[in-house]
This record gives sequence, structure tokens and C-alpha cells, in this order.
Amino acid sequence: MVPTGTPTTIPEGTFVTLTQALGGTYTVVHEGSMARIDGEDADALGFEPEVLSFDEPEDGKPLESQVWEALRSVHDPEIPVNIVDLGLIYGCRIDGTRVSIDMTLTAAGCGMGPVLVQDVERRVGVVPFVDEVSVELVFDP
Repeated sequence: MVPTGTPTTIPEGTFVTLTQALGGTYTVVHEGSMARIDGEDADALGFEPEVLSFDEPEDGKPLESQVWEALRSVHDPEIPVNIVDLGLIYGCRIDGTRVSIDMTLTAAGCGMGPVLVQDVERRVGVVPFVDEVSVELVFDP
């Protein structure tokens, strides 16, 4: 559920209102509450899962531009804006095949924090030659 981040199951055949379909995830309203549907479950809404893919760099190293593109594919479930344009990314460092990201949340007590961190790890993790993604939640740039 949004904004608490509490997992929930919406029974098959239940009516929902789609409010956002961005970055491979979906936000719906169900019985007056918002819920985030992961892209892996897109078929439950009648959609094909969105696949994020990149060309492999010839030098065998992750491209910073591709990491930022992956970050731009992560959207706040309540606000139809990606986390980069929202200003939630404070830093992005690439060290070999390891990517370290400093990010914040729209509110310190946001229950969706762990969900957004997982989205970042999953999305950045598909960038060619990225073997490890580390996300640190910070509240002071």
C-alpha cells in the first residue's frame, strides 16, 4: 500500500483505477487506498512487463549515462515524476563494476523507502557490467 509500503494482495477480478503507469510499475486505487503494482505483475492489469535494456559499452565498463537513465526509470508511486527529476538522487559513483547511490525520500518517514531502494537496485542492476548496486538513504545532501 502507498504510502506505508505495506504489502497487500488485491484479489483477482477486483476493480481498480489505474492512476500511474511509469517506469515499469503501476499505481492503482483500490477501495479508496493507493497500491503499487510491480512491473513483474503487469499482466494482472493487462499490460506487458516493461523491459529496461541497454547496449553494451565496448570498453567493458558501466556507462554513467546508462546508470542515470536507469535511475530516471524509477518513479515515486504517488507523484508521476522520476526520482532524478524530483531531486532525490544526491550522488552516483561508479567504481569498476560497483555503483554507489546516495538518495533521499520525499519525506523522512516515507514507508515506500525500501520499495524505492529495491527499484533502484533492480533498475541500475541491469546496466551492462554493473555487478553490485549500493543505495544509501541520506537526509542531508
